[in-house]
Amino acid sequence: MASSTFSSVSCLFKDELKILNLKKRNEGKVFVKCSMRCSMSSKAQKPQPEVRIGVLGASGYTGSEIVRLLANHPHFGITLMTADRKAGQPFSSVFPHLITQDLPELVAIKDADFSEVDAIFCCLPHGTTQEVIKALPKELKIVDLSADFRLQDPSEYEEWYGQAHRAVDLQKEAVYGLTEILRDEVKGARLVANPGCYPTSIQLPLVPLIKANLVQLGGIIIDSKSGVSGAGRGAKEANLYAEIAEGIYSYGITRHRHVPEIEQGLSEVAKSKVTVSFTPHLMPMIRGMQSTIYVEMAPGVTTEDLHQHLEVFYKEEEFVRVLEKGVVPRTHNVRGSNYCHINVFPDRIQGRAIIVSVIDNLVKGASGQALQNLNVMMGFHESTGLLYQPLFP
Repeated sequence: MASSTFSSVSCLFKDELKILNLKKRNEGKVFVKCSMRCSMSSKAQKPQPEVRIGVLGASGYTGSEIVRLLANHPHFGITLMTADRKAGQPFSSVFPHLITQDLPELVAIKDADFSEVDAIFCCLPHGTTQEVIKALPKELKIVDLSADFRLQDPSEYEEWYGQAHRAVDLQKEAVYGLTEILRDEVKGARLVANPGCYPTSIQLPLVPLIKANLVQLGGIIIDSKSGVSGAGRGAKEANLYAEIAEGIYSYGITRHRHVPEIEQGLSEVAKSKVTVSFTPHLMPMIRGMQSTIYVEMAPGVTTEDLHQHLEVFYKEEEFVRVLEKGVVPRTHNVRGSNYCHINVFPDRIQGRAIIVSVIDNLVKGASGQALQNLNVMMGFHESTGLLYQPLFP
């Protein structure tokens, strides 16, 4: 035989040995051939989540953040999504970056079927939520991200929001959901009023200090700055790129609707009326919020005392971090996350302190805190679905 023939036989013999060895290794194993149709069938037969979630107003920024966060949640699954102007569309056509999630089609709220829902995130605009929630089945757990149930006094709501409260009886049931401060109340609630973004960034540092009588109640000045997403997704001239870019815009001076919410929370812990000077500013960035708070300390109190008290108060909390002395909080470092970073600095004016607090206005200031609250309401660890790497930069 020619050498080429011997070479061919040798190669064949080696290949046969490989096949025999492979058969031995796979002996006793069961292999399932799965076609595309099999894959689609298994997708259609996916198990129901432990908690079935409805997202009302899913086409807005807070609604889309809820959807993004729930992708990480092992117990919650979305079974209903409403968006009146986008009804009939797949969610991926509204927010293409969330295309990988298996989500129901968007429907108008009038066509929503709540029989397959256990809990609701209500992301509808202020002034529209009260009647919607009033009509929902009573067994549902609800976290409302609008301002419609945040103010305990219906007359104060009418004064600041320009319309009568349409669910006064339901207001008595609503619990204000600043999770780290009111966790026990949230735990037993059916309806939670999720705090506003500015009030969250302001109350988290101030409530513990006021409660401990470490700062004076008078002369509190708050300068807050927010990304444009805080103004919502609706088309408004003031929010156009040419109006926002390369500039800073102060708005709602002395009359911003978050003022009564801030003062309500601070007054409750102070057990007397607290009035603040609050000015918000719109910044040329998409997301992020910083509140710089100027306070007069109680006699004999130092900035060291304020820092130490906040450290101790939030020592066991996952989402509120008191930074090391001298480290300035940055919005970049909380972007996309549910964290609030706080620090305290001495003012040049004797007896005064400067507190800096940063959050992501769409997450800790809205959807992240809403998920944190629903976790508490449903008996899950409150960080479930919220521990992931933040966006950067």
